Amino acid sequence: MFKAKTKLVETIAEQSIKRIERLEEIFSGKVNVYIDYANVRPWAGKLNWNIDLKRLKQFLRSFDNIESIKFYSGTLENDGKSKKFSKEANRLFKDDYITKPVKIMKQSINYSSIKSNSTDLLEKFIRKCLLREYKLETIEFLNDKFKEMNKGGIYYIEDLKCNFDVEIGRDMLLDYERNKIDTFILWSGDSDFFQPIKQLLDDNKNVILFATARKVSTELNSLQNDGLFIYDIQKIRNFICYKKQINLGPR
Repeated sequence: MFKAKTKLVETIAEQSIKRIERLEEIFSGKVNVYIDYANVRPWAGKLNWNIDLKRLKQFLRSFDNIESIKFYSGTLENDGKSKKFSKEANRLFKDDYITKPVKIMKQSINYSSIKSNSTDLLEKFIRKCLLREYKLETIEFLNDKFKEMNKGGIYYIEDLKCNFDVEIGRDMLLDYERNKIDTFILWSGDSDFFQPIKQLLDDNKNVILFATARKVSTELNSLQNDGLFIYDIQKIRNFICYKKQINLGPR
């Protein structure tokens, strides 16, 4: 079932035999992988290591029952770094690379008509339930920051938005109906996947969430009672991180 695609993967696997055996157990039947990269990319800040897309593909392709690895990521137009990344992702994942333009949303921070004790502007960025807990001096302090930014000529900020929840949820359910997939592996921790995962679990399908500690939503964590299996990607770090970040010492 597991046949290393490269010599390096083979070397690491020899030191991680039990983990490979465990993955062979949970990767049952026909397997599809769905990677929500917008959700995965920020994990590097928490982990202090980065995911190498080429090595990630090599590792997953070492399992011969993985049918496809679908990779979802937005492309920021007129951004050279983003286009370079998109080109590399397209080369690696080909028809299973799903992308669309990143939307740039301009959010006004114009303080000119806002009172110092008002939460009207803050409500655009902070949930009301949290604002209600703030003391008046905190509200005034935050509003002063908007005022300072306006004095510096900044009246709006750019918010980048590119969500693939609908596309991923749709593809998972279509693969279940059309391709008879047995095990669904989702790389994400986003609560928006609750409904499609719940439906798959209710239909007795295997669903595995690859994520990192404290990056899984409460809603998805609750589905462990229904059979959702959450796998910590720290356990496969050496297989998927940058080569310079590999740690082959005792783990």
